[in-house]
Amino acid sequence: ALRTVFGGRPAAKRDNPAEGATADAVSTAAERRLSARLMRVNHAGEIAAQALYHGQAMTARRGDVRETMMQAAQEENDHLAWCQDRLKELGGGTSLLDPAWYAGSLAIGALAGAAGDGWSLGFLAETERQVVAHLDDHLHRLPAGDHRSRAILRQMRDDELRHATTAVNAGARPLPAPVKALMSLTSKVMTWTAYRI
Repeated sequence: ALRTVFGGRPAAKRDNPAEGATADAVSTAAERRLSARLMRVNHAGEIAAQALYHGQAMTARRGDVRETMMQAAQEENDHLAWCQDRLKELGGGTSLLDPAWYAGSLAIGALAGAAGDGWSLGFLAETERQVVAHLDDHLHRLPAGDHRSRAILRQMRDDELRHATTAVNAGARPLPAPVKALMSLTSKVMTWTAYRI
């Protein structure tokens, strides 16, 4: 937990997709600021994702579910490193509330896992579906010339879709509508706050 929040740049196991992207054409200070804010939100989301999956892995009952959570957490670690690299390139900083995102998400993940493996997998699948929608929005909002951020977000989107599919195939239970709505509201609060702080 401390390494995720305070440990500097995490070690990615995969190459940063931005390295193969077309050179940036982010031409104004306003575009750089927008890109940095969007990538700060994505970085905060990856802090939260690490915590969710760590919490779910801690309380998983089946070994294969624990392994699914830890595999997802490793890929989220790659995303965290890529977002941090991009923030540095853009001259932006991470959210000052990263410790709060981690602590809250760890508790939520542990509760989801304690509810049972089917519910925990359902929570993972729904989380990833909502993240994909969020990434689609950011891909639309990024400045047209921000090719490096776009390459990162596209790879993240592909990974999140795969995590959702893996969870469904492993036995995810569909979550009740009120739980989905609460998850969406929580995500919106975090997104709004991380964009600004």
